[in-house]
Amino acid sequence: MALTLLFATLVVCLVAGVPVAVSLAMASLAYILIDGLPNVLLIHTMVNGIDSFPLLAIPFFILAGHLMNTAGITNKIFAFARALVGWMHGGLGHVNVGASVIFAGMSGAAVADAGGLGTIEIKAMRDAGYDTDFSVGVTAASSTIGPIIPPSLPLVIYGVMASVSIGELFAAGLVPGLLMALSLMVMVAWYARRRNYPRDASFELCRLWHTFKAAFFPLLTPVIIIGGIVTGAFTPTESAVAAVAYSLFLGLVVYRSLTWKHILRVSMDTIETSAAILMIVAAAAIFAWILTANQVATLLGDGLLAISTNKNVILLIIILLVLAIGCFMETIAAITILVPVLLPIAAQVGIDPVHLGIVVILNLMLGLLTPPVGMVLYVLSKVSGVKFEQCVIATAPFLIPLIVVLLAITFFPALAMWLPEAIYR
Repeated sequence: MALTLLFATLVVCLVAGVPVAVSLAMASLAYILIDGLPNVLLIHTMVNGIDSFPLLAIPFFILAGHLMNTAGITNKIFAFARALVGWMHGGLGHVNVGASVIFAGMSGAAVADAGGLGTIEIKAMRDAGYDTDFSVGVTAASSTIGPIIPPSLPLVIYGVMASVSIGELFAAGLVPGLLMALSLMVMVAWYARRRNYPRDASFELCRLWHTFKAAFFPLLTPVIIIGGIVTGAFTPTESAVAAVAYSLFLGLVVYRSLTWKHILRVSMDTIETSAAILMIVAAAAIFAWILTANQVATLLGDGLLAISTNKNVILLIIILLVLAIGCFMETIAAITILVPVLLPIAAQVGIDPVHLGIVVILNLMLGLLTPPVGMVLYVLSKVSGVKFEQCVIATAPFLIPLIVVLLAITFFPALAMWLPEAIYR
């Protein structure tokens, strides 16, 4: 009865448009009241859910991304990507993907990519005569690379929930992120040939060199973050602080494009975004605790293992389950709820928790491109002036290469695991 009320309350709240964090907390509170548990349990479990040192990386990575955007660094990244791959047919489509790969090493969030680079990319593509559907579709799809290539906010949260090395998760995300970029560039090339899109400009070594020099310091950001983690100079959490310090150095000293007024505004935006994310984590923590206390993971695991004990079959079922949940639930909440349920099942059939993390996060990134939640689609609808429904239709074809990469990573674990095994194991 209590579990039925838990899920019924959650569904009703989500359908009514109540924010995810509030929906999860209200559903959990309803369960606690009907089950006769002490009310203080709600607050106690929520506080414990965010009382974690690695979670400090979240506000710092968000702040670093905001500082990069405000300092105008995204323009330098876009210019360098344009000089690097703009000479190909459908040049600005390739530039779009390339810029997202570079920016992924700085922000770690799909929404930051869509909101920051997306504005520049869509305007440039429209001015060059590209179709709006293509411009919006490739921008939306390429923004999902951000949370896969390190640093990654979802991977940080997964690492905390699963008690897995965040350094290993970062290393495991690099190759899948590059495969996503390659698959999207193949899709762009197909569109360019079909619609006869032009080259953006001829390849000029001189222009490449000048844009590289302008973007050199921003390009060092992922080197500093990943290099510091791999060499042991600092932890993933400390790397987020290093990213903020370096962003401030670029904005205040190198480019002098940041003012104290900018920093104050960016800090307030960071507080607002971080508070929203951590509220979701806290509310999802009590929801996940209720599921664990009622042995939902055990029941689900027994049900799946009754279907098959084959690892690949279980992985396929996990893919379908996560894809379905990702369409209706925000990424952070989905991670917090799914991890305690999926980890025991994965352990029983021999799935590496690091591999599972990459599969789950890549799955959930597809959810950012699908209604009814589709956060990236809402952001791009706002910055492009295109209706949400049109954004959905424009993005749909670009889901194909991303799904192909998802299946490849799922059923060929070595694609994701060889790098963390080479570095950490």
